Amino acid sequence: MEEKEYSIKEAILFSQRIGQLSKALWKSIEKDWQQWIKPYDLNINEHHILWIAYQLNGASISDVAKFGVMHVSTAFNFSKKLEERGFLEFSKKENDKRNTYIQLTEEGKKIFLELLESFDPKKNAAYSASMPLKDIYGKFPEIMEVMAIVRNIYGDDFMEIFEKSFNNIESEFTESDGKLTKKNPLKTELI
Repeated sequence: MEEKEYSIKEAILFSQRIGQLSKALWKSIEKDWQQWIKPYDLNINEHHILWIAYQLNGASISDVAKFGVMHVSTAFNFSKKLEERGFLEFSKKENDKRNTYIQLTEEGKKIFLELLESFDPKKNAAYSASMPLKDIYGKFPEIMEVMAIVRNIYGDDFMEIFEKSFNNIESEFTESDGKLTKKNPLKTELI
């Protein structure tokens, strides 16, 4: 019989601690996220789908669900709403008729880029709350332990896309006058 490497008390304290902290952090992030996208008449799921579609440059609905951490029907229904607004287009691939794919339209790319340009760090509580740590250590918290937990839950694929999406933002955009702008608006890198 395998010996336990933890106590039940340790397990429940860890689980509740991470649960409470995650819920508190999410509530703040959700509020800030909603305020950021409100002028564009989008909800969080719709914005997240635009983000994923931009980063994956032609994603299946299954990929959107997986990387957006949402049910497939949620990914499909909100993608449909974005299609109705002219931000996404649906397609099938010749070699893959079972999956439905989404691609940003020119209008979808435009709204995505406008959203990035409109981001105001001063209106983001998580960013503001991290500034004292950045001042002390010279960088933002890397949250490596949380990323390791997420990797163990969702897998390497999830974390690979997670990292690539942020690397794309870092490499494809530049900052001027306190705004993000795309370096070369005609080029979009495939992940």
